[in-house]
Amino acid sequence: MKLGVSSCLIGTKCRYDGVGASDKFIVDILQKYFETVPYCPETIIWGSPREAIRQVQNEDGELRILTSTKKDPRDVTKELEDISVECANKVKDDDLCGFILKSASPTCGMERVKVYKPLNAPSVKNGVGLFAKQLKEKYPYLPMEEEGRLIDPWLRENFLMQIFAYQHFHEFLKSNPTFNDLVIFHTSYKYLIYAKAQKSYASLGKIVANHDKKQLGEVLEEYKEEFLKAISLKGSVSKTYNVLLHIFGYFKKLITKEEKDIILASLEEYKEKIIPLIAVMKLINLYVNRFDVQYLKVQKFLNPYPSELALRSDVKAYK
Repeated sequence: MKLGVSSCLIGTKCRYDGVGASDKFIVDILQKYFETVPYCPETIIWGSPREAIRQVQNEDGELRILTSTKKDPRDVTKELEDISVECANKVKDDDLCGFILKSASPTCGMERVKVYKPLNAPSVKNGVGLFAKQLKEKYPYLPMEEEGRLIDPWLRENFLMQIFAYQHFHEFLKSNPTFNDLVIFHTSYKYLIYAKAQKSYASLGKIVANHDKKQLGEVLEEYKEEFLKAISLKGSVSKTYNVLLHIFGYFKKLITKEEKDIILASLEEYKEKIIPLIAVMKLINLYVNRFDVQYLKVQKFLNPYPSELALRSDVKAYK
């Protein structure tokens, strides 16, 4: 699996000051599971070290990219726009499953990039990096995050779940699937999507049902857009709690009252954010395997990514 990253985040000395900005989560953890593909539009055209750049709104309200030199700053907007388009086009060929961008960068920042105003007015943090903007426009459903936001366990868990689902779906498309294969794939994502939005799963179900007897290619295209929209949504404690209750229903009549009480108490503790999701999932998986519940064994919700990532071990991973 290939994960695009701003080059500085893996330690490449490509920033304007000639250093990197190595991110511990990417370098120490994600590089064990992903091949990271580095991007740095600025370095391609200016090298490193170089003059710093900033986003500036001129007196006409137009956003420009200028060098940060106090005397005679250069307007490099066109250069940066052109290389950003070139790099964004390259993403398609690199077959990425996600992208992590450098926060606050006038090139890579996804949001809250500092924009300087004319006439000594205070700057505002409402800009978007030029390269990040190109990525969003060309690949609206490609999983993307900034390294700074991934400190939040909730955003981190949602992002990694989205990445693995995104990759799985594209591998599925490459396998020359049949209508029956689509039904199997769709079924396996029932509870993962339920944990995000039940309406999305219902919409996907209508596409799979194909009442209008459309050709497979057309159905897959419709399903692709709706599926990628669904997995981009964020999960929540309440939705996940409801999914866990659904799953519990598959074996609640097969266990003792004492076992039921333990499971239900654990679900409530998860709902109250006393214990992390992993504690509940271990109980659930125990009974899924004990009673060999085949329908649940194929559910991606139970194992959406390698357990070694331990994303469900943090109480704060759900809101």
